[in-house]
Amino acid sequence: MNTTYGMVAVALVAVATLGIGAFGLRMSRTTSDFYVASRSVSPVLNSSAIGGEYLSAASFLGVAGLVLAYGADMLWYPIGWTTGYLLLLVFVAAPLRRSGAYTIPDFAQVRLQSLGVRRVASVLVVAVGWLYLMPQFQGAGLTLRTVTGAPTWVGTVVVAVIVVVNVVSGGMRSITLVQAFQYWLKLTALLVPLFFLVHAWAGDDRPSPVAPAEWFRPFSQADGPGLYLTYSVMVATFLGTMGLPHVVVRFYTNPDGHAARRTTLFVLALLGVFYLLPTVYGVLGRIYARDLLVSGRTDTVVLELPSRMVGGTTGELLAALLTAGAFAAFLSTSSGLTMSIAGVVGQGLARGRLTTVTALRLAAAGCVVIPLGLALAAERIAVANSVTFAFALAASTFCPLLVLGIWWRGLTAHGAIAGLVGGGVCAATATVVTITASPGGWFGALMSQPAAWTVPIGLGLMIGVSLLTHKSVPANVSRTMVRLHTPERLEVDRRY
Repeated sequence: MNTTYGMVAVALVAVATLGIGAFGLRMSRTTSDFYVASRSVSPVLNSSAIGGEYLSAASFLGVAGLVLAYGADMLWYPIGWTTGYLLLLVFVAAPLRRSGAYTIPDFAQVRLQSLGVRRVASVLVVAVGWLYLMPQFQGAGLTLRTVTGAPTWVGTVVVAVIVVVNVVSGGMRSITLVQAFQYWLKLTALLVPLFFLVHAWAGDDRPSPVAPAEWFRPFSQADGPGLYLTYSVMVATFLGTMGLPHVVVRFYTNPDGHAARRTTLFVLALLGVFYLLPTVYGVLGRIYARDLLVSGRTDTVVLELPSRMVGGTTGELLAALLTAGAFAAFLSTSSGLTMSIAGVVGQGLARGRLTTVTALRLAAAGCVVIPLGLALAAERIAVANSVTFAFALAASTFCPLLVLGIWWRGLTAHGAIAGLVGGGVCAATATVVTITASPGGWFGALMSQPAAWTVPIGLGLMIGVSLLTHKSVPANVSRTMVRLHTPERLEVDRRY
């Protein structure tokens, strides 16, 4: 593989990202600009930005790697990641925008009138963000090493630095423009090479891949844990989407609840188109790159197929285009995650002597350090599997908080804290046990995909403790519920 083309591709993406971010800086003047782009982002632009930040390393590289390694049952990952937006559309998008909050902890405090709930939610935002950031940084290092031969840490550090510069310079204004550009870059980067790859495949005498019997056994296991793992992935991906801080914060940038719903519909279409592509790369990998299974480099299949199937200068150029798309995936998702974490931490810092914008900038720089260190120090695991831990944590904590907070007036601060802590501790413990001990059997299955049991724990604790403490329901709950569920175009009776 020609390393020059790969380095040029990475450099062009970096320059374009910083250039668009600098343009966004010219429009960022107020606190609202930095936090929520003054709530003026149109549905078309916002949906492109959401697609940019949501389609991470797990989507661009991980899905194809999982299909290569395990077969068709891995399609539950992209199906779940897309279906999550349908649930978000139905239950969360419009009411959340009407809350007027900047972050999930803001919503929790507005709804439950409790600083305790806000503090617990803030800790969980940071935990989910760090858990999601680490595989983005690791994937960047893997990509740059694959295409240029550079040490793994180089790509990791480069992405972290560019992300911090973008967030610090222009906040939400800058990253909205950057992420919208990067969605279309990622789509183009997968689509154009695929025409050449399918053409090469059509002219090849190799047989088409036939789905073996193992493809129809969940996670290619004949025993019970395989079926459990499939359902647990579905729970994590279906419910975790609506609890991801970097996804939720995007709906605060829409002008109103109606625009938030339209944004979600557009996102469903954009994701549906995108996820068709990595799947084909995974299928082609089962024909031309099965050796990656032996070496444990299945996440690189997207980057390696052009040189194997097309070859020559054309193959190298296509690989460089895919490298650009992969790097855009790391940058866009990392920017959104950093912004969501910085928004929460920055609000805490702003209570001191710092201005709100200064606090946001310091938080953005500081919050990247720990996941960067973890990415450099920790052993790499498959990016799609790693991201699922973040989904499980979000599904076990923020999903119950948002759904119950929006649709059930009986939720109390005590119940919210119990559910957030209980679901969060269970999901976090399972993640730590899996990464450090890698247990096997039924216990290993429960730890590696914990959502099927941690979500019921979090939800059950919120409902149960709220029923026991029903006398502490906020006094203004009726006013808040009317605010969440009344369309902006209707005149609300001021008696509320």
